[in-house]
Amino acid sequence: MSKKVTPYKESELGKKEQVKQMFDTISKNYDGLNRVISFGTDIKWRKRIVAYLKDKSPNSILDIATGTGDLAIAMTQTGAEKIVGLDLSPGMLEVGKHKVVNKNLQSIIEMVVGDSENLPFEDNSFDAITVAFGVRNFENLEKGLQEIYRVLKPQGHFLVLETSVPTKTPFKQGYRAYTKYILPTIGKLFSKDRSAYKYLSESASVFPHGEAFNNILRKIGFIGVENKPQTMGVASIYVASK
Repeated sequence: MSKKVTPYKESELGKKEQVKQMFDTISKNYDGLNRVISFGTDIKWRKRIVAYLKDKSPNSILDIATGTGDLAIAMTQTGAEKIVGLDLSPGMLEVGKHKVVNKNLQSIIEMVVGDSENLPFEDNSFDAITVAFGVRNFENLEKGLQEIYRVLKPQGHFLVLETSVPTKTPFKQGYRAYTKYILPTIGKLFSKDRSAYKYLSESASVFPHGEAFNNILRKIGFIGVENKPQTMGVASIYVASK
């Protein structure tokens, strides 16, 4: 990243601990807020990841920064026999675990607390790995991507869904106004953590999206790297393999 953005500017904690604290705090409101903030388009983006992986027929999937488990649950449609949802925030995972139980998916989905930069898995463990709206929260982006590369099987698939910044007028100007003024205001109205949604928009604005992120993936060793802009460029799906 061009600069380091953290949720709590006055905190002495590192970014990783701050992100954990932030998501624990907003976990109960996170799903509803996401639907409002993205106008529901985040559901459509996740469906595209599921459709891509369904065609690859993975047996095992790791969903990093799984949060409340929306993508992990959706990926049961791929036919995978085992899906692991990993997240730093116990608060987010608790919400996710309730969803898994309510949908009777405990035999397929396991939700575990874990650090994306120190994954508790053996080398070459998963057929596919996904991260939705999580890579920009890594304290050390390259270290996290190296860990993902390590636990992904050879010929395995890696998909990232992340916010990006539109480059075309008038979408670029509209996006800046929305993330600077409207998104934090919505966050303040619905969340007791006033810093959280300001951080989410700031971290998106400095994330190395598009070809810059593609190049980082190639540097780590991923092949077949490609990014697919979504909804006028406000998000991107990155695909790569090992």
